Formats: sequence, C-alpha cells, structure tokens
Amino acid sequence: MHSTYTFTRRPPDPNDPASLMKEDGVAVCSQMWTENFREPDKTVTNLSNYLRRFELWVLAYQKVCADETGSYMPRSSVTRAALEDLLALRNAVLDGKFKWGARLEFFIRSPKDKTEYESLSKRKIKAILTTTQRAAFQDRIVQEVLFMVLEPVYEARFSQKSYAFRPGRNAHTVLRVIRRSFAGYLWYIRGDLSTVLDGMKVGMVINALMRDVRDKKVIDLIKAALTTPVITSKFDDGEKKKKTKRKYQKKKVLAEDEPKPDPYWLDSFFGFAPEEAEICPSWGHCGILSPLLANVCLDELDRWMEDKIKEFYRPSTNDVIWNSPDGEAEQGNTSWPEFVPTSGPDKTRKIDYIRYGGHILIGVRGPRADAATLRKQLIEFCDQKYMLKLDNECLPIEHITKGIMFLDHVLCRRVVYPTLRYTATGGKIISEKGVGTLLSVTASLKQCIKQFRKLSFLKGDRDPDPQPCFRMFHATQAHTNAQMNKFLSTMVEWYRYADNRKKIVNFCSYIIRGSLAKLYAAKYKLRSRAKVYKIGARNLSRPLKEKKGQSPEFHNLLRMGLVESIDGLQYTRMSLVPETDYSPLPLGWRPDHEKALVEYIRLEDSRTLEEQRNCLKELGLVSPQDYISMLVWNYKRNAISADRVSSMLSGENGMKKESDLFGSNDESSEEDKEESVSEAQM
Repeated sequence: MHSTYTFTRRPPDPNDPASLMKEDGVAVCSQMWTENFREPDKTVTNLSNYLRRFELWVLAYQKVCADETGSYMPRSSVTRAALEDLLALRNAVLDGKFKWGARLEFFIRSPKDKTEYESLSKRKIKAILTTTQRAAFQDRIVQEVLFMVLEPVYEARFSQKSYAFRPGRNAHTVLRVIRRSFAGYLWYIRGDLSTVLDGMKVGMVINALMRDVRDKKVIDLIKAALTTPVITSKFDDGEKKKKTKRKYQKKKVLAEDEPKPDPYWLDSFFGFAPEEAEICPSWGHCGILSPLLANVCLDELDRWMEDKIKEFYRPSTNDVIWNSPDGEAEQGNTSWPEFVPTSGPDKTRKIDYIRYGGHILIGVRGPRADAATLRKQLIEFCDQKYMLKLDNECLPIEHITKGIMFLDHVLCRRVVYPTLRYTATGGKIISEKGVGTLLSVTASLKQCIKQFRKLSFLKGDRDPDPQPCFRMFHATQAHTNAQMNKFLSTMVEWYRYADNRKKIVNFCSYIIRGSLAKLYAAKYKLRSRAKVYKIGARNLSRPLKEKKGQSPEFHNLLRMGLVESIDGLQYTRMSLVPETDYSPLPLGWRPDHEKALVEYIRLEDSRTLEEQRNCLKELGLVSPQDYISMLVWNYKRNAISADRVSSMLSGENGMKKESDLFGSNDESSEEDKEESVSEAQM
C-alpha cells in the first residue's frame, strides 16, 4: 500500500518582519533619488508607499543605533525582537497611532535603555514627564525615515543658489562660487534672515511642503511634529539640596556600547564655526528634519531672487563679458580668468545671489540705485512671505572697497592693468592696456583672533598673547602634540581657498605652539617658554620630562617600545604651509552624486543609445573591439555577454543589423528574443 504525501506551501505571515525585507534599504533610497531626478517637476503623491517599505525602517534603525552606540550595526545583527518592535512602530505610524514626544510608552526602545519603567517611583516618573529629555529613540527613527523619503524629493527641486544643510555642498563650495562668479560686482547686500531659522509658523511650513508633496499621511505626521509641545522645563521638587563638598572626580570609563566623546581637537575646531554656520534650526519634534524644512521654506526666496537676476540683467554690446542672453558667458580674457572690466554707464548691469542657511549675499554690478531698489523689493517680499520685518540696517549696502565679510573671509578687489590683445577688422592684432579688477578672498585675522579668544587659547587684541590649554594638562606630550597636529591640519584645510592661507595658518601655528609651550612650562616646571623650546626644540618633538641621571635615554625607551613616539608640531615655518587652492570651479557645477544621477538617467534613456549607435555608424572610425565593449556596457541590463555580442557582429567595422543585435538569429530562443526586445524598448 503506497501512501501519498502532499506538500502545501504555507503563505508567508504578514506579521513576519523577515518576509517584508525584500530589498536592501540603500537600493530603495537609490530608487527614490532616481525617480525624483528623472521628473523633478512632478508633484509627489505616493510617499506613503515608501513609508510602508520595511527596508527603510531597518536602515533608519541602523543609523540611529550607530548614533546611539558609536558603531554600525549590520542588518544580520538586528535581533528578531527589535525587528518585531520596529514593525509595530511602522504600523503605528501608518495607522495614525504614533505620538511624538512620548516619555513612558514606547513601541521600540534603544538597545542601551535598560530602564524598568514599570518599577519607577512616582518622583522619577514626574521628573521624566516634566524635565527636558533627549528625543526618544523611536522619534529619531521616524525622523530618519521621513528624512530619507523627503530629501530626494526636494534635492531634485532646490535652487542651485543655496548651499547650507545640503549633501555635497558646504562653506568651501560657497567660497569657490564667490571667487568664480562675484568678480566685478561693486555693491554688495548682506542679509541675516536667521530669525527665520529660529522658528516659523506651522501654516507657512505646511504650505511650503505642499507645493511639491501632496501626501496626506506625511504632511499630517510633520504637522503633528511641529505642533506637539516640547517640554523644556527643569524639575524642581521644592526641596533645598544640601551643599556638599566637591569630591575628587574619578576618570570616567566608557561602557563597551557607549560612543566616545568628540576628541579635543575636533571640539576645539567646532569653536571656529563661522557665524553663518553656527545656527542649526530645530523645530518642535522634527529633529534632523528641521534643516531640510528650513531650506524648503527659504527655497521660495531663492526662486524669487532667480527671477530678479533675470529682471535686472541688462547686457551691453561694449562689454567683453556677460553679454550673452543668459549672462553666463565665459570671461573675456582667458589669461586672467577673474579679470572683469571696471564699471561704467556703458557696461553690463547684472546681479548675483547666494544663500548659506539664513544668510544671503547679493552682488550688484551697476549703480547703487539698483542695489537700493532690490533691497526695497526684498524687504517687501520677506514681509509678505515670512512675516519678517526687516529694515535697511538689516540689509546694509556695502561697496567692495570696504571689504565684505562672509563666512569669516573678507571679499575685496585688486585693480589690475593687463595687456588686452584682440583682432581688429582686417586681421590686424591690437594690443592695449586694460583696466579691470580681480576678486580677492582672504581669511579674516580679526575673526581668527576672536575665535581663539573664545576657546581661551589667547588673550589681548592688538598683541595677542597665547594662553596655556590646561584641558590637556594630564595628557602625555605625545598625545597632546598629536591632538594639536590634527587641529592644525583641519585649520589648513579650512583656509584652503584663502589668498592669505600661508599667513593665517602660520599665525594659528604660532598661537598653538605658544599655548603648548606655556602648558609644558607649567606642567614640567620649566619656568618659561624659552626653556621649553631649548629642551623640546622648535616643534616640541623632544621629550621634556627626561632628566639626566634619572631615567634612561628616550631613544632607548622608544627602541624597546616603552614610550610613545612624539610627533613634532606641524607648520612651524611659513614655507611648510601649502599654497592656496586656486583651481577654478566650472560653470554649471553640481555635486558628484547629482552628476552621477543625471548621467545614469541619461544612459537609461533609449534615445541616448540610439544617438551613440548613429554616431558610431557615421564616424566609421571605431574599432570592432571598442564597439563590442560599448555594447556590453550598454546592454548589461539585458545580460548579453561579450561572446554573444561579438558573434552577432560582422561586416564593415564589425557592425551588423539592429535585428541581429537583439537576438533574432536562429540560435537564440523565442523567450530571449521577447525579453531582449522588451527591455531594450524600456
């Protein structure tokens, strides 16, 4: 008797988190970026579909855990319990049951959070509910998911005139754009709109969002984050605490999963942040979404200014530059790329604009009346759009000869008299002296001294005197020197595009070296900096704690591996400082990730492939091997191998009919033909 067994496949459990992870989260993000850059003007209505993608929630969990613990957690290391809690959080967001700012009830908790909330006392519960607390772990996950969903939507639509809080753009990009595009502008308007970043009415933010996003679930989620009150009060139980003597604080030992604090050099460099980069918006419970929302709101100002640039543009046929319809022609003298003819009644009138966060810079080439008119219109626009009351003092008009301060760099001009050569009628070459200007971008020494004074590295204004950095008192000489070398290397990179890079870095090196010398003099009781330099050399690379007859030679200890190698301070001489980077920023510059996206979208277009094929046929100069390589690269999505392509090629220059390239030969199956044709037509 034969028994029969029938296998029935069980349907996947919809509540099983593992069954929901069909793709990698990074691949889903890449798909969103590609879709939005392919159609940047399309109104987005289907963001809820991406909110349902569990892969994005797992990726957000990994990113928040990395911030929490200081180390990246691979997807394979995420526990089953964490995935189930993450799924519960996702379902709560989709069903509208999620609430921002929860203090005691959580769908998911941090791996570090071991608190037993059920057994807390009433006093501790009251303290949790009434005092300022860091954003909950689950709130940060939801913020990350919203950020991953919204960033590609708006990055494809943002103006190219804004550079803060955006990937691939930073303060260095602003300085390079200013050096390239702002030469020749006489009048400058600097505006501080940072009060907009302190907070904006919820209705304005939502209206700005709904210009491009019409997904009710996402809009309601952000609206709830903006309107839910944030508790910022301090807990006071009414009891006066007894004054206790200050006890000796032991050195803190970090736990295994506790992130390390910022090192001293990085903490010090953060103190050098320019005024324009100090303010980072934080609205309600939006967290990392706040800078993106600020750019969404201020993008209307960018678009308005782009229209004003076209409106104010008045070309002059007598001018050698900026006389093309779009005003973006290359400058006339190739040997002087920044050379711009001086202003006059018969010269081109033009304005340009750039925004870094809440700070704007407008350059005007023409009479001061144009700048005054633009300022008046800008004040009216900010009043109507942002309810922001500005006056003439908030938007000062400054002449280039006075020096314009922006991002701790001073913009000024140098008048030059180059020899201009051009061909006149009849082919005669004429040489004559021209008068023009070059834009100079120099680091502000005054601002540098101000930042050092804020960090307690020096005192005094006219004759700055270095002060010992006592925070490094208990560190070894090798560790202290290494920290300051990293600090100096970062300073060298920050002043990379300053005309006076050598001088400003040499000054920073002098302050830091003097500060360390005073520290070592106090630490090793050497009385003066001169004694420190005598023992430790100019760059402080020799050990200072070694005394004759009391310890073995430093080199012997170093050879035996008993002491650390002491690196000398960098840039102790001006000749060691790198030169200024004058590499030009090309016209139409875009970050590398945007260029890669645009190129990828262009190559996916079937018309691009047809243009390449026609171009090769017309030229007839491409070798068969090059053509094979090109076909394999273009047809990699069709999984056509190099051998198959080469077997299909024949005739002059190795080319054959288009039908053969798509698999119409007898050796290929009918399924291959249909698949190849359908994918080629996509």
